Amino acid sequence: MARVLIVGAGLTGSLCAALLRREASSPLRLTVWDKAGDSGGRMTTASSPHNPQSTVDLGAQYITCTPHYAKTHQSFYDELLAGGILKPLISPIDGMVTKEGDCNFVAPHGVSSIINHYLKQSGADICFRQRVTQINLRDNKWEVSRETGSSEQFDIVVLTMPAPQILQLRGDITNCHLSTLP
Repeated sequence: MARVLIVGAGLTGSLCAALLRREASSPLRLTVWDKAGDSGGRMTTASSPHNPQSTVDLGAQYITCTPHYAKTHQSFYDELLAGGILKPLISPIDGMVTKEGDCNFVAPHGVSSIINHYLKQSGADICFRQRVTQINLRDNKWEVSRETGSSEQFDIVVLTMPAPQILQLRGDITNCHLSTLP
């Protein structure tokens, strides 16, 4: 069984984990590491330290589905709407720019609920406060070192953190050609 590490528990990492679980032709052992203390990355829902029921979305407060995205990603929106994770945004937001055909959505339980939905679907082992520092190729496996704890070996490593964080990594990974999607 291939061991797969996804570094980053934001939207990209959580969706990647869910899609790998859903689409893989053979069993995978999925692991997600994130340097933060919780999932969400740039789409985090924070709670008040004085009242945990009082929350605020940091990063994305609403999600826009353009006609272009709807053509290829409608199933994701449908899934999140059916599960009550998203609902249509019906109240105007000051300064919001809308274009014809756009649909806007909010996450009534916070934007982190989107990430948590996909992480749960993935069945991955999720570990927080795991800051990756170095990645080396050892015996056809990726040896991943972190600030705390021993290094571990994986067959596949997927980096979903922001590019500036990837550029800070040390080891053999610095000799790889990294590509980013537009």
